[in-house]
Amino acid sequence: MATERTFVIVGASLAGAKAAETLREEGFDGSIVLLGAEAERPYERPPLSKDYLRGEAEEKPYVHPEAFYAENEIDLRTSTTVTAIDPGASAVAIGDGERLPYDRLLLTTGAEPRRLPVPGGELEGIHYLRELADSDTIGGQLTAGARVVVIGAGWIGAEVAASARERNCEVTIVERAAVPLERVLGPEVGLIYRDIHTDHGVRFLGDTGLEAFDGAGRVERVRTSTGETIDADLVVVGVGVAPRVELAESAGIEVENGILVGEQLESSLPGVFAAGDVANAHHPLYGQRIRVEHWANALAQGPAVARSMLDNGAPYDKIPYFFSDQYDVGMEYAGYATSWDEVVFRGDVKGREFIALWLEGGRIVAGMNVNVWDVNERIQTLIRSRTPVDAKRLADPDVPLEDLASAGRPAGEEKP
Repeated sequence: MATERTFVIVGASLAGAKAAETLREEGFDGSIVLLGAEAERPYERPPLSKDYLRGEAEEKPYVHPEAFYAENEIDLRTSTTVTAIDPGASAVAIGDGERLPYDRLLLTTGAEPRRLPVPGGELEGIHYLRELADSDTIGGQLTAGARVVVIGAGWIGAEVAASARERNCEVTIVERAAVPLERVLGPEVGLIYRDIHTDHGVRFLGDTGLEAFDGAGRVERVRTSTGETIDADLVVVGVGVAPRVELAESAGIEVENGILVGEQLESSLPGVFAAGDVANAHHPLYGQRIRVEHWANALAQGPAVARSMLDNGAPYDKIPYFFSDQYDVGMEYAGYATSWDEVVFRGDVKGREFIALWLEGGRIVAGMNVNVWDVNERIQTLIRSRTPVDAKRLADPDVPLEDLASAGRPAGEEKP
């Protein structure tokens, strides 16, 4: 007999779509309602700053074919805004006035770009890349010779800059830090990425803030903190994102840098869960809360939270992972490093085929493989071992990573 339970998912994102898929795979036969504010069905975001932005993708990066939702009896409602959660009535309010009861609620509301409160910020031609429509708009303006100014050299800014150069635009990056990605990768690896961009013709302005945008209705110039003025046909701002917690906070759910959830991704309100960019989850491996804004996390947390909603979950302990492609340089990063004592390199750094490993207290806390493939799982094994390694052996490419992992594993622990 079919259950009469209704599971509502707010956020037609990758995490939300994978959760809905997994609920059906796990045998849930009640109602699934997937609500999304955008007009598009769920899609994946990484291509929006890469091949899709450059116009190289053959189709939009949807998570599922259009027929998937009807075939699996998933009530997908796009262009639908949820205005409130009523915990007492176990219902959500929708913009058109409908109230939708739920037995379990999942919030995959994601994050939104941080806006720059500077003079001229309202001018046309200043773009923030988050949604598929943003990528369509920006990509349509990346014509040969266009003067593109990118504010911020984080992952989005760096990838947009690379895509713009590949479209033969003139690109300038304005970054408050000395090098790209300094907050995540540190100065040593950030310097490598700076050189990657400058070698491809990007003008990189480090240690430089933004003062204002100038133009008559549309952006024409960017003024920096150093007093320089840069001519611009368009500007792309990538200075980070903020988790969308307003619905949860208004409902009395605990939030702090995201929606606070436990190891099985349940919030402070029983029966309400969160996953993806918005979830600040307690991670059993690290013993602290971590909010991860990357594709792989949404891809993995969606199925994990679905099982938790069915009371069949397990502690979510996947090591954070992400990837980036810029020009001919591809990388994978695994781990979680907010501080470290040293960075160990193995391989050809100048030739941009190497592995970088971040150590704290002699233990590997993060690793990145650059144009070196089929090693990330071994790096994750080293991270998970949580035991000291010899830095000299780690730097020696003749010492296999699996030997280091074997030496580093706690006594009695089986090799995965």
